[in-house]
Amino acid sequence: MPPTTWDAVAAAAVAALVVVCLTPISNRLARRIGAVDEPRARGLSERPMPRLGGVAIFAGVLVGALLFLPLDGRFGAIVAGAAVITIVGAVDDIFELSAPVKLAGQVVAALIPVLDGVQVESFTLPLLGRVELGDSTGIPLTVLGIVLIMNVVNFSDGIDGLAAGVCAIAAAAFVVISFDLERANAAVLSAIIAGAALGFLVYNFHPATVFMGDCGSNLLGLLLACVAVEGTLKTQSLIALVLPLVILAVPFLDTTFVVLKRLKYKRPVYQADREHFHHRMDRIGFSARRTVLYLYAWTLMLAGLAIALRFVPYSDNSGRLHAGWASVMALLGVMALIASVYLVYVLEILKFKRLDAMRLRRIRPDATEEEIDADVALRMETGEFDAVRRETEEFERLQT
Repeated sequence: MPPTTWDAVAAAAVAALVVVCLTPISNRLARRIGAVDEPRARGLSERPMPRLGGVAIFAGVLVGALLFLPLDGRFGAIVAGAAVITIVGAVDDIFELSAPVKLAGQVVAALIPVLDGVQVESFTLPLLGRVELGDSTGIPLTVLGIVLIMNVVNFSDGIDGLAAGVCAIAAAAFVVISFDLERANAAVLSAIIAGAALGFLVYNFHPATVFMGDCGSNLLGLLLACVAVEGTLKTQSLIALVLPLVILAVPFLDTTFVVLKRLKYKRPVYQADREHFHHRMDRIGFSARRTVLYLYAWTLMLAGLAIALRFVPYSDNSGRLHAGWASVMALLGVMALIASVYLVYVLEILKFKRLDAMRLRRIRPDATEEEIDADVALRMETGEFDAVRRETEEFERLQT
């Protein structure tokens, strides 16, 4: 008998409880062995933080999987891959591995489930129909996709509660969609991921007392990638390729923005900096809580759009659109696009312009609009500025 919705709820609760109970232990272990994240220029933490929270997350996932999933096949391989990436991430959190070594560890961890059948063998595209990949293409593409998602989640883990909250929302969306696509085991694994991430948020939401570290962010990335493959990409649904991209759009957009910025200025793509969405929001004066809540809301909105794409009957089985429901979906899509533009453009540029104008006029009362626009453009382009509120406070201190 396949798992039910109540099995998924129970699995999520068990995973959350295990993580809540074990995170303080992982916290003490991290401090004892020196896996502590020191305050640094690119970070937003102001005090040393233990960073082995991912070990507790893995324990929650493992217990939930042992109790609610069949582990004699693909899902056992997923848990094995999760164990490997947790170990690699933990070693990195303690000793700071080089980028090539970390990448090799990610590839090995991804290969374990892929070689056991967690791979994209075919997919369906509008107009083209069913596309067959075969092992020679499907295996490397799936490994590449899993490694990509691991790094996308890892890149987004830069402020209290962000990665855990976004992954919890994404996993919850996969629960709903996987059940609808009759992928019950994938739905239960998604619920376990959501429960483990929510349990970790008890300690990781601002002000955090522990970080998940690379062992946690890579773990959640691998698990979400495997869920995307098992829960949506292996179906014949026309939107199977779209759903994971929509659900994980916020971390994908953040990573794309950062990587393009690094390429533009000829910096290594793996070199950390302060160009992520949460860094830029911090620089315009947003608090950590407000930044995270805005990004949660953005993720929720896009996850809701993905669920609507699955459940709103905007077309029939032959692909013909139903005018009324198609209009509803178009409206939802436009609303999501407008909200995304608002968050990226208005919050990062227009509000910064207003705050920067206040700063300039305090220092130079005769500053013109053209000078303000030029200053804003330069600062937003290079990212070489501090939070406006801190600059203003420093100016006021020098004046007294």
